[in-house]
Amino acid sequence: MNEDLTGRLRAAAEAHQPDRARILARVERGMSGAPTGPRESSGARPWPKVALATLAATGILAVGGFAVAAIVQSPPARPDIPATPAAPSAPSAPGTPRSTPSAPTTGGPTAPDRSSSTSPGPAASGGAGSARPGGARVQDGPLSSAGSLDAGSNTYWAQSNITLKTTQPLTALTMELRITQTGGVQSTGSWRTLPADDFTVTVQQDAGAVVYRWVLKPGRTVPAGQHVFAGQYNHAAGEREAGHDGYRVDANGPRGALSVWGGFTPTR
Repeated sequence: MNEDLTGRLRAAAEAHQPDRARILARVERGMSGAPTGPRESSGARPWPKVALATLAATGILAVGGFAVAAIVQSPPARPDIPATPAAPSAPSAPGTPRSTPSAPTTGGPTAPDRSSSTSPGPAASGGAGSARPGGARVQDGPLSSAGSLDAGSNTYWAQSNITLKTTQPLTALTMELRITQTGGVQSTGSWRTLPADDFTVTVQQDAGAVVYRWVLKPGRTVPAGQHVFAGQYNHAAGEREAGHDGYRVDANGPRGALSVWGGFTPTR
């Protein structure tokens, strides 16, 4: 029996309502149609016919009810579909290492302004000289400079500071800090005491060194006074040799082009 036939039989069974009054009427007609003859002297009634008619009516009602119940309650046939068990997932081997994010590196003392972010990018053009080690000129007219390692530097992390002094405003400025790759050198940030919005900052790898560059944006001015630029970086464990690091500053002031450069000395 397919599903369509089963559904049709179930619908017909649910719609079927036995006409009990009609069945009983037929029984009564059957009883009334019995021949009328002289009664037996014993006064007994023809009970066998009545009993048989009653049993027949009851049987018809019962059979009809059982048929309806059987059709309604019978579940629809289902095709035999073999169940395929899902493959169990392999348990994780004990002791399997999981990747965890490395903890952020914390460095030295908090500077007055660390809001600027550094991003890798091409070196800014503008004719500035490179901060190569060797030789030094720490003053040029109204502009003077000094390089030093921050006192908060340690065996894994360091900060190189450049202190710039000018007695006159500067209308252009390019500051370059070059940290030689002595093993594990990787930038962790930079900052300056001048407004962050006044400078374009880049950090990049260049010829075996990490190079920080601050370039004053057009239309901005560096006021007279003392200003600090700093680069922060991790390095291989141990005391790092900073003798090959260097910085260079190229600027424009009332006297024209100005340039200073130098190296770094430990801060005690």
